[in-house]
Amino acid sequence: MFRTKKELKEKILARLSPEFPLTMTELELTVTPDQKLGDLALSLAFPLAKKLKTSPRVIATRAAELLSGIEGLERVEVAGAGYINLYLDRQKFFREKYSNLKKTGLEAEETKIIVEHTNINPNKAAHVGHLRNACLGDTLVRCLRHKGERVEVQNYIDDTGVQVVDVVFGLMELEKKSLTDLERFEGRFDYYCWDLYTRVSRYLAENQDAQARKAAILKKIEHGESPEANFAFLVSRRILRAHLATMKRLNISYDVLPCESSILRLKFWEKAFARLKDSGAIHFSTEGETAGCWVMPLEDEPEREKIIVRSDGTVTYVGKDIAYQLWKFGLLGQDFYYEPFLEDNGRTVWISTASPTAHQVHFGGGSKVYNVIDVRQSYLQKVVVQGLKALGYHQQAEKSIHFSYEMVALSPHSLAEIKVDLSEGDKDKAFLEVSGRKGVGIKADDLLDRLEEKALEEVNRRNPNLAPATRQEIARQIAAAAVRYFMLKYARNSLLIFDFDEALNFEGETGPYLQYTAVRLRSIFRKFEERFGRSFQEFIGGLNPDQLNLSALDRDEARDFWELVVYACGLDEEVLRAIATLEFSGLAKFTFNLCQKFNSYYHHYPVLAEKDQEKQNLRLMTIHFIHEILCQALDLMGIQVPEKM
Repeated sequence: MFRTKKELKEKILARLSPEFPLTMTELELTVTPDQKLGDLALSLAFPLAKKLKTSPRVIATRAAELLSGIEGLERVEVAGAGYINLYLDRQKFFREKYSNLKKTGLEAEETKIIVEHTNINPNKAAHVGHLRNACLGDTLVRCLRHKGERVEVQNYIDDTGVQVVDVVFGLMELEKKSLTDLERFEGRFDYYCWDLYTRVSRYLAENQDAQARKAAILKKIEHGESPEANFAFLVSRRILRAHLATMKRLNISYDVLPCESSILRLKFWEKAFARLKDSGAIHFSTEGETAGCWVMPLEDEPEREKIIVRSDGTVTYVGKDIAYQLWKFGLLGQDFYYEPFLEDNGRTVWISTASPTAHQVHFGGGSKVYNVIDVRQSYLQKVVVQGLKALGYHQQAEKSIHFSYEMVALSPHSLAEIKVDLSEGDKDKAFLEVSGRKGVGIKADDLLDRLEEKALEEVNRRNPNLAPATRQEIARQIAAAAVRYFMLKYARNSLLIFDFDEALNFEGETGPYLQYTAVRLRSIFRKFEERFGRSFQEFIGGLNPDQLNLSALDRDEARDFWELVVYACGLDEEVLRAIATLEFSGLAKFTFNLCQKFNSYYHHYPVLAEKDQEKQNLRLMTIHFIHEILCQALDLMGIQVPEKM
């Protein structure tokens, strides 16, 4: 529909501009609320009436005359006080859309877009809260690529941060582990560190004298001193592999893994620090609470200053983020070195390193950057943008987009499920935020395991003759769809309260329901082949859309057919809307509604039982058309279609 509207607007402007003072931006084609009022509407007569001091109805009547005979329109009518209703040439519209199923008509606008998402601290297992970030980020990537953009996916690894330091402290000070012990460790290391991290947090809170020992470990890790730095390397890399394996279960992948350790070793921050000082963006504070620190005055709050470098000389997170953002835009004049980290479906996932390598690959240098980080980081993201502005990079600052979202909390039912020991104050709360330090959270793999178990029970019941490996794969696909849709269907600025019962429900507005609809469509294709003894793809490929005859349909079916087709053609507009607003709940709702509309259509108009060959061919083309668009929509959300359900 996006391309249809674009082409129509160009034709309308060409017809009307010689007589009316119009520009392309003033032309807006809207969908009518009722098919009886046409398919699209123009309200240009009202703003023109103010300019020309003429009745909107008079302007609309003249405009309708000028628009008569435009290719692609069946007719043009004036309604009400001055609305112009456009009726599409249905046969031509469906013929064109059917013949161009794989063409979106969308165009790239950027040289290269960088999307940074997931970014889990590599110190423990991923939890359900991390999945919202990853699902939102991956869906943005898919939508941008559908639009035609070149996208690079980054997953920043904070391998020298305080969370990793806490685990290293626990291993060295509490567990008395050696590097050899770590290398020989068997089992779920990320789960082991989950419990250890919680224990260390409690220990540090109760033993303030231990903070000095932790600080010493942090310094040594930041300066690459062993054995502390080796502990941090082994911990972060092993847990990173666990995180990537978890995300792979949800069909989420990355291009490059930039590491904080590389930023430190290659002195990215030092370059950024020198520029910030030279530009006057930061200054050395000599008094007050910030004495001895390098600070940045905040443009929105001049009385406040953000510490960029602490008095002990250590740089804050936001300082390193400014350097990282400069690198993303290719403004640092330096790149990382890279080495292969793992292979993902034939693609190499690269990780940064400070040591020269023979690999001639380069990343960064984007023209637009999306940072997918929760809403609690909004303030720090503003400071990063201010840092770019202070250095004179105003265009890049404008294209630094913070894709924020609300956090994931746990419902009372979920808390009971995971048997969390709550304080008296927490027991009365309607929900509790996920907290790795407190050990409050549902591990992502535990959730996926439970979903797969439930799905497998149903698959075994319905398809006992399938090979065990096939049934297990179907269960994995269903579980992933359940999670991904759950994470997308709520508005990103709403707190997502995770509940086991809702996430485990495979009926209603859920990912598995969408999959079921696609599987149902494919089952029609299989039944066609069984009944008629020929390949459905060959048959459908042999039908000529130019020979369609919509007049073969009775009034009710023609109405329902048109409503279904027009709605399905709104996918590309929904993608553009999602990218513009960074809101993917609309895409989720669109896909759900499409499934409902198809199921209603199929209920009223059977395909294979239809005796009229002309009608059957048209219905087969219709469901093939809907199947292709539905699969596009599912793929945008990272949802795979199982073989059977």
